[in-house]
Amino acid sequence: MPPAIPRYAVFGHPIAHSLSPHLHALFGEQCAIALDYTTIDASPEAFVAAVRAFFNGAGQGANVTLPHKGAAFALAEVATPTAQRLGVANVLTRLPDGRIEADSNDGAGMLADLHRHGFDPRDREVLLLGAGGAARAAAFALLDAGAAKLVIANRTTARAQALAASLSQPQRVVASDWPELDRCAAFDLIVNATSSGVQHAALELPASLANAQTCAYDLSYGPAALPFMDWTRAAGCAAASDGLGMLVETAAASFERWHGTRPETEAVLRTLREDSL
Repeated sequence: MPPAIPRYAVFGHPIAHSLSPHLHALFGEQCAIALDYTTIDASPEAFVAAVRAFFNGAGQGANVTLPHKGAAFALAEVATPTAQRLGVANVLTRLPDGRIEADSNDGAGMLADLHRHGFDPRDREVLLLGAGGAARAAAFALLDAGAAKLVIANRTTARAQALAASLSQPQRVVASDWPELDRCAAFDLIVNATSSGVQHAALELPASLANAQTCAYDLSYGPAALPFMDWTRAAGCAAASDGLGMLVETAAASFERWHGTRPETEAVLRTLREDSL
């Protein structure tokens, strides 16, 4: 019997919209590596069992998106220093001894794409919308990149407060009630890490949060980013981008972890942008 083909996947709920299978296929073609990469939709209740079944089969690596990043970290037997620091993971890898390793490359991928667009958080006042796993990775990355002040807002205020407290930098980090955003002055950078676009929920924001110097960034991409992108235009932001480039950067890092070679991202990103036109 021939050996099982190594499998890779992205877990999420919902996940049908994901470009990750196409993205990894493009990387595979570029690097002459054959691979099997699929989407797996798992509810929060079914996630752990689904992941274990995947790795007990031919699964070798998995990406993880909302709402599972905290659960992904919790189920792993080994964690990289980055994942340990954050307590969330978006990459799971089967090690040679069979253990599952958790890692997080969301923050590095976001910063790489922010710099691609000329958005530098250093010495800037930043508003972070959301307090889930993606927001947690973004918060640590923004502080590491030198943000002067980070305001975290979430519809469930207690979650914003918990995230702010976990960052242990009260001089630089503030948690905000969502209604309090009406009283905030314009920020230099606004990062949307909420799941509102994916969940098709309204994201109501006051225009006063932005001005002609404000840059904006959505961790989502495609249709999920459209409501926030529409708001940035109406609010008069200087520039705004969705997170497609972040997806490409995090996928490239995952691909390198699993296959030992780093794909070139710019050509693949151009292909995905052209496909979306």
